[in-house]
Amino acid sequence: MEREKILVTSALPYANGPIHLGHLSGAYLPADIYVRYHRLKGTDIIYICGSDEHGVPITITADKEGVSPKVIIDRFHEMNKKAFEKFGMSFDIYSRTSIPLHHETAQEFFKCFYDQGLLTEKKTWQFYDPKVKKFLPDRYVEGTCPKCGYEEARSDECENCGAIYEPTELINPKSKITGETPELRETSHWYFPLGKFQPRLEKYIDEMSAKYGWKENVLQYCRSWFKEGLRDRAVTRDLDWGVKVPLENAEGKVLYVWFEAVLGYISATKKLSLEKGEPELWRKYWQDEKTKYVAFIGKDNIVFHTIIFPAMLMGWNDVNEDKFILPQNVPANEFLNFEGKKFSKSRGWGIDVIDFLEKFPPDPLRYTLGSNLPETKDTDFYLKEFQAKNNNELADILGNFVNRTFTFVHKHFEGKVPESGELNEMDKQMLETIESFPAKVGGLIEKYKIRDAVNEMMNLARAGNKYFNDSAPWLSVKNDKAKAGTTLNICLQTIFTLAEIFEPVIPFTSKKIFNMLNAEPVGWDEAGKPQLEAGHKLNKAEILFTKIDDKVIDDLFKELGHTEEEANVALVDDEEFSKVELKVAKIVEAEKIKKSEKLLKLQLDLGNEKRQVVAGIAKTYSPEDLPGKRIVIVANLKPAKLFGVESQGMILAAETEDGKLEIVEVSEKVPLGTRVK
Repeated sequence: MEREKILVTSALPYANGPIHLGHLSGAYLPADIYVRYHRLKGTDIIYICGSDEHGVPITITADKEGVSPKVIIDRFHEMNKKAFEKFGMSFDIYSRTSIPLHHETAQEFFKCFYDQGLLTEKKTWQFYDPKVKKFLPDRYVEGTCPKCGYEEARSDECENCGAIYEPTELINPKSKITGETPELRETSHWYFPLGKFQPRLEKYIDEMSAKYGWKENVLQYCRSWFKEGLRDRAVTRDLDWGVKVPLENAEGKVLYVWFEAVLGYISATKKLSLEKGEPELWRKYWQDEKTKYVAFIGKDNIVFHTIIFPAMLMGWNDVNEDKFILPQNVPANEFLNFEGKKFSKSRGWGIDVIDFLEKFPPDPLRYTLGSNLPETKDTDFYLKEFQAKNNNELADILGNFVNRTFTFVHKHFEGKVPESGELNEMDKQMLETIESFPAKVGGLIEKYKIRDAVNEMMNLARAGNKYFNDSAPWLSVKNDKAKAGTTLNICLQTIFTLAEIFEPVIPFTSKKIFNMLNAEPVGWDEAGKPQLEAGHKLNKAEILFTKIDDKVIDDLFKELGHTEEEANVALVDDEEFSKVELKVAKIVEAEKIKKSEKLLKLQLDLGNEKRQVVAGIAKTYSPEDLPGKRIVIVANLKPAKLFGVESQGMILAAETEDGKLEIVEVSEKVPLGTRVK
């Protein structure tokens, strides 16, 4: 029987800074758990990743430090590679987009599209700094937004109000390199016709979703892009750092990073094949229709892996006999926040992986993140919760069960696996429980419900502890040693299964447990069956998890420059809360806000006044669903602008398990304008 063949990729982290805990929860830990599980299943699987090393942010960092971009990418590539290794990531290769093989691959795709006439050359106006004699990418130009007056707007987009405009509209533009006023000069670029592929992309996503169950957050994101309509997208830009455009009349132009970075998966697999001494091996994974391709990403990368990359592969396949497979699934995760706030490099909020692993071993971090993955909505990482997961679950449940079993066997059975005698109902039930867990946990991983799978793993340790307590071997060993031996035999079989099914999550601990058992893993499907024969000699036990003191966490807060009070949501007293005015209102009109996927503009009637409110509920409600609904709003908020639209309040909504917002509605018996207390 032919083994299942799977290609797994994780989004290439940008080599412009260290990876933080949020990155791990998005694209890396879920993929690593999935890959490790499949290796234990005996699947033919490879796991591809590497550094994304081109683009403007890298050149900006290099300019600030007065060094070449290569210095920046070398620094952060090595730093992130080391962090991944310490964390236990099991990539088959961690490559780079700066290697010649990647440049060749990206140029080959560009030439393929160019030669078939797929690309269109268009002229456009772009800022040029004559002092440094170079065109300025968007991030190198700053000025005043023509829509809202924000004075730090980019040349094509305002981060403050969300407006998108032509560079010619930017007021008082300045070069971020020299501070001089740049000139507008005509330049030309090549564009990829994304809109041409929209019907095929919609069909592809509908078919994949129906067959393989794509996540709702991914589908909603794709649908919003399709609803807006896909447009031509520039594949080149004027820059001196990146993959050179392989045309004679393209001096000073490189391939846009959005175009070439995703091709890093292919070039990395080619490099892996060369390292294995099988140059054509990469085709077995990328060009065999029997291969399943799963792309693990965070939600900020959905469009690149569900729309843009598949369109590029379709464009290649249209004219080449060696056709690439498309992703079968793209199980994107939402974001992980730190102590209730978004990770922010500029504000110094959060902690990098490499720094965290200087203080704590990797497995407690892997377990904590794995049991709280942002699979359907944003989640939070709290240091106190990390401490509790380590102390109360890993140490007190899993570690305690393993330790007490080994201690008992060494004390009463010479450190050997006892005979299993006559089984009572409790024994039989425990053996059935052990046997059922690999399939139960594996089924969840197959469906990308990895958080649930991790929590089920710990449930087996809970079941083991309960069985140990209910069987009370400390009593039976005194008057029925054979019965105590049966109990301990089953406990050791449970520990064997725990070591196997926990390996994808806490691999370092799993290895320790197998060493204590003096045994080797047998593979996922065999793990639930009794594997340890009576008389098998065990090694000495060791402490699996060290508890974390409160002082360690408190000191870490101080080291990060924060207080726990600053991080957590503050408690308010009655007097403070009474300042918030909650009032009943009725929605009169609703409409979508252009360029926004989440926001709706609502016109409200409060009885004695009208209000306009912007609400982030577009993913749950269509504008036509809302008129007539009676809701509650926060009526005394300062007006704010969102995407250039003024909002005079905030509506109350509850977040559901799948991350959607459901409006809090009020009975018609309550008059409009009534204050809610």
